[in-house]
Amino acid sequence: MKLGVGLPVSGTWATPDRIQQVAVRAEELGYDSLWTFQRLIAAETLEPQYRSVLDGIVPLAFVAATTWRIRLGVAIVNMPFVSPVVLAKQCATLDILSNGRLDTGLGVGWSADEFQATGANLAERGPRAAEYVSVLRTLWTEKHPEHEGRFYSIPRTTFEPKPVQARIPILLGGTAPAALRRAGRIADGWVSSSRADLDALRTGVATVRQAAEEVGRDPETLRLVCRGAVKVRPASADRAPLSGSIEQIREDLAVVEEIGITEFFFDLNFDPEIGSPTADPEASMAVAREVLDAFAPGRL
Repeated sequence: MKLGVGLPVSGTWATPDRIQQVAVRAEELGYDSLWTFQRLIAAETLEPQYRSVLDGIVPLAFVAATTWRIRLGVAIVNMPFVSPVVLAKQCATLDILSNGRLDTGLGVGWSADEFQATGANLAERGPRAAEYVSVLRTLWTEKHPEHEGRFYSIPRTTFEPKPVQARIPILLGGTAPAALRRAGRIADGWVSSSRADLDALRTGVATVRQAAEEVGRDPETLRLVCRGAVKVRPASADRAPLSGSIEQIREDLAVVEEIGITEFFFDLNFDPEIGSPTADPEASMAVAREVLDAFAPGRL
């Protein structure tokens, strides 16, 4: 199971120097990937980690200049909030600037406030998502792309420059059965929710793989990525998965791998003691250094 790290993008620790520190250290320690997430606006009722969040794409471009090997992933951009042509251009540009290291995670959105604020349409999100993915791949790969569908229309045109990767990986998020099946049918993989427990992970992996098999795809080629909303706490017998001591979290990782997850990234942004606008940024970085060192690939 490959291991990655969530960049500091939420709360007080989301500063330029700390983003670079985490990115450079993760690459030095042999981690496979760096990740961000998207939250445009946040209702006051949402958890603190959603209240102050950087853009999902820009920080990846920021660290592309100071890293050379590690992959750069956004998990996720919500498709209804941005035109596929705009996102295709952003992703192609970032793939070029990073020399072919981008992973694009996509979702259908869940915040009613964000749908209202962006003027997006809640209707038929599933069919729109499938067509959206098709538009991206058409723009990235065809010499003279054009598309005429139910939701998007692109005249025969030129889309240059092309990405470095012949196929930028598209990983779909989602927890509903329809979203999981869509990931298995059309995507390069699936990204779990920050709220996913071990049972949800097991169900998600099985559903995605089954959907792939049903359309004649090899499920072994799919990337199954877990956003690990890790919370480092004193050891406790009464704890949620991926929380507790370093050793307890290490035990949970073995279960995650047994479930069939192929990639796991430690995302401390979803710990309210770290990703909050009121958190102590130095204390947050101390936890990040502890986690980075403790789980560095080869030390498990």
